[in-house]
Amino acid sequence: GMIDFSQFNSIIAMTMYFNNEETCKNAIVETRWGKGEQQDVVCPYCGEHHCVIRKDGKFRCNHCKRNFSCKVGKIFEDSNLSLVKWFIAMYLISSHKNGISSYQLARDIKVTQKTAWYMLHKVRALYAQNDSESLEGKVECDEVYIGGKEKWKHKSMRTPNTQGRSTKTKTPVFGMMERSEIVNAKGETEFMSYVRAMVVENTNRATLEPIIGQFIGEWVTVFTDELNAYNHVGEMRYTHRICNHGALQFVCEDDGSVYTNNIEGFWSHFRRMITGCYHDVSDEHLQPYIDEACFRWNTRKMAESERFSQMFGKSIGLVKINKEFVLCRKVA
Repeated sequence: GMIDFSQFNSIIAMTMYFNNEETCKNAIVETRWGKGEQQDVVCPYCGEHHCVIRKDGKFRCNHCKRNFSCKVGKIFEDSNLSLVKWFIAMYLISSHKNGISSYQLARDIKVTQKTAWYMLHKVRALYAQNDSESLEGKVECDEVYIGGKEKWKHKSMRTPNTQGRSTKTKTPVFGMMERSEIVNAKGETEFMSYVRAMVVENTNRATLEPIIGQFIGEWVTVFTDELNAYNHVGEMRYTHRICNHGALQFVCEDDGSVYTNNIEGFWSHFRRMITGCYHDVSDEHLQPYIDEACFRWNTRKMAESERFSQMFGKSIGLVKINKEFVLCRKVA
């Protein structure tokens, strides 16, 4: 049968299995095109089926006569690095909660820092968020500003007089978080939040309202602070709850319990990832880091083997990380 990824619950289990090029190639071929009788290799160039395997292990398309390998069109394609190193890198990247720096990865898999940076760059591109899903139930919206001396401070922690929402030197990032629940391995219900975030041009109503409209389902309860841009959210088929700027506490009216702002937890996770790991990120590269932070946040309750399986599936283009998957153990 197919490879059982649940066995890779440690780096040791994983490296003992994927210890040569052949095994790694087979994993890609099987996951991409099936195996044995079921195998149907599709030509990446012309889309024809039933390509034949050559003696050198490559595939040949009888239709357009091109030869290709299992790596074609995937993140491993243009590099001479062994797949063993790629697989170990994917495992390390997916298992680090706060990200891994190119220097650390270079030491761990014995490549140059430049190569490690390239690998991280390729893997980060796999994290792009899924634009086709909507957030439901209760959703918190909040924005942070990145840049300048006050780079990583949320608005509740800034020094006085730097609080103007002037974006001359800062890049605004807008986040939305669905509060949900999953059933954990022990069968207990636990709180889970699912986040999406993006670089925005500014935090005006004209910019934020269409984003809210696109990503948040109808009749959802939307929690925000009192930023003017949110003034008309209540007119958009949402229930709008505003929390005091200073308090940043949301009261959940169903059971009366008070939540502090959960999305702040995400912003501090994001801040830790950048400052602890990547130090300085230029604005034009910011979105891929945000995508990575969202992926790490949304998969934080998964087992390491599950996260590696997701990463592997994404690397050959089969898996889209989506809300249904993350909240698959969701309680009705």
